[in-house]
Amino acid sequence: MVIFRSEVRPGDIEIVRDIIVSTGFFYDFEVPVAVELVQDRLDLGDQSDYHFLFAEVDGMTVSYTCFGPIAATEGSFDLYWIATHNDYRDKGIGNLLIGETHRIISEMGGRIVIAETSTLEKYLPTRHFYDRIGYTKEAQIDDFYKVGDGKVFFVKRL
Repeated sequence: MVIFRSEVRPGDIEIVRDIIVSTGFFYDFEVPVAVELVQDRLDLGDQSDYHFLFAEVDGMTVSYTCFGPIAATEGSFDLYWIATHNDYRDKGIGNLLIGETHRIISEMGGRIVIAETSTLEKYLPTRHFYDRIGYTKEAQIDDFYKVGDGKVFFVKRL
């Protein structure tokens, strides 16, 4: 059974680090960015631009999303992070988590969610995930991250 929580706790810094590292999808320099967003929420509370939803299984946090409204828009949100610990992948937790995340975003007045990912082959499962959950590929910038590594924008209309 999956339980969700939105409260960010000090221990979530290491939990997020562990989840991100376990996936094998992210570069070493991306890990501190994920952790920094957790720290921002801890430091600023409700004044932070970053919102979190954690999924727990048997009392263990195994997956999370980080999202927030896009400044100067009405109802547009970024999905900054969605990650599930490698030991818990392919169990439907990500589907449940993103569904609950979409519900919360809708309650916050969200109407559009934007997710970005790489065009590299290693991110094919991520792109398939977005396709499966109803996101539409709406833009791509080739050679964005580096030559041969583009950025894909997926959009979900709630």
